[in-house]
Amino acid sequence: MELQTIEQAVSDFIAGTPLNAAAEIGLDKIYDKPLVGVSRAEDALFETLKADNIVGPNHLSPREWLPAAQAVIAYFLPFSQAVRKANRRGELPAAEWLYARIEGEMVNDALRKYLVEWFQAAGYQAVAPGLDERFAVINRKSNWSERHIAYISGLGTFSLNRSFITTAGAAGRLGSVIVTTDILPTPRSYQTYDEYCSKCGACIKRCPPQAIDATGKNNDICAKYLDGTAVRYKPRYGCGKCQTAVPCEATVPI
Repeated sequence: MELQTIEQAVSDFIAGTPLNAAAEIGLDKIYDKPLVGVSRAEDALFETLKADNIVGPNHLSPREWLPAAQAVIAYFLPFSQAVRKANRRGELPAAEWLYARIEGEMVNDALRKYLVEWFQAAGYQAVAPGLDERFAVINRKSNWSERHIAYISGLGTFSLNRSFITTAGAAGRLGSVIVTTDILPTPRSYQTYDEYCSKCGACIKRCPPQAIDATGKNNDICAKYLDGTAVRYKPRYGCGKCQTAVPCEATVPI
């Protein structure tokens, strides 16, 4: 199967689904046009994710999810300008961002399900780990890291605040599907895990709970702050200040 065919299917879904909006707050579009990347299931980098200092030994490889796996399709769903612009203002998360974080992940799950069924209809096996009953998060580490999968699949690199920078920036959501069809992998146009990050420090100043410094992000401080937003904005939560009004918001800054 050709990558262009998959890209078209993903783009058509996002453009056509009524889920990609939040009429309740006048948000016409949550996501812009997606990015799609591919990696081979046997890529040696998948095994490196089991290291304690990367993800951890609980992280499953593509063929542990799907024994006959041939390829992994990763995608990035960039938040629309309306979502990003709203969250540039003030210290509290914008309503548009909160909806994009929660309703936007519902769109992401719908896309995962759509792709699994789309590949199955074409005669292939497919698994979306994010929807699978085996998916788990232990001590804030999942057994399928969408950011690391996107890195291996050529979509971008990590940032100082542990976001993921793509050619469409860092403000958005990631997803992936494992399939049994052979697809040419996307070349990785970078050599190091944080190559797209300029280390400008803009995200440090943007972080409300001051969870980021020159060495990276303190996950515990960040998580505690997010827990607070979950109480304040129930049933939604989020922040995203470090992903907006920064040079990597919608592009690679270097």
